[in-house]
Amino acid sequence: MADPSVIQQVSKSGWRECSTPPWTLCASQAVEQQVLTVAKVIEEQLDDEISKLDRLDDDDLERLREQRLAQMKLMAAKRQQWLALGHGDYQEIHSEKDFFAVAKASERVVCHFYRENWPCKVMDKHLNILAKQHLETRFVKIHAEKSPFLTERLKIVMLPTLALIKKGKVDDYVVGFDELGATDEFSTEELEERLARSSIVMADGQSSLDRSRETVRRNVRQSSRDSDSNSDDD
Repeated sequence: MADPSVIQQVSKSGWRECSTPPWTLCASQAVEQQVLTVAKVIEEQLDDEISKLDRLDDDDLERLREQRLAQMKLMAAKRQQWLALGHGDYQEIHSEKDFFAVAKASERVVCHFYRENWPCKVMDKHLNILAKQHLETRFVKIHAEKSPFLTERLKIVMLPTLALIKKGKVDDYVVGFDELGATDEFSTEELEERLARSSIVMADGQSSLDRSRETVRRNVRQSSRDSDSNSDDD
């Protein structure tokens, strides 16, 4: 009588014996096969993209160069505009009048209502980092106790509070640290993710400049598809 621990298995080559329990049998082989399959698919996709690019004619390449040049000019102009408005630095504004001017001038603004305490200093540290990473957004702070009209109008009752402003209007708030793990040890990335959920910064650090670059990449792929379509028509 056969050993009950020996399990008869069927494979492409026929019956074979395997002493491995059925719930773990050939698991490593299955994982390995899955990895190889995924790798093969990725390799085929890359080969296909390379083949498409190789089929671009001179007119396609010239059109792509023109699109790229236009995108670069747009990115440079945007960058200069943002820098001129104070983007890229975390700055303090000293009057309520300045607050309205900043909110009107920039499409996206993060305004930190603060006072001189430890939690607000923690927030300062993270905002200073994010201001440099997200050129598409203006980062400022204003002393809450010296801005009674704004704090009353915007119902600022806890500090720190971030007012998230889009196109001149307050769209959302981050109040205290409750949404950041209820601790002052939250990371800059956690704050960035929270701001990204309100679309006040681009997700994963992707600024409008990065999105412009992605547009160029899509244009390359589209030109490749158009070239293939024209070839099929011929």
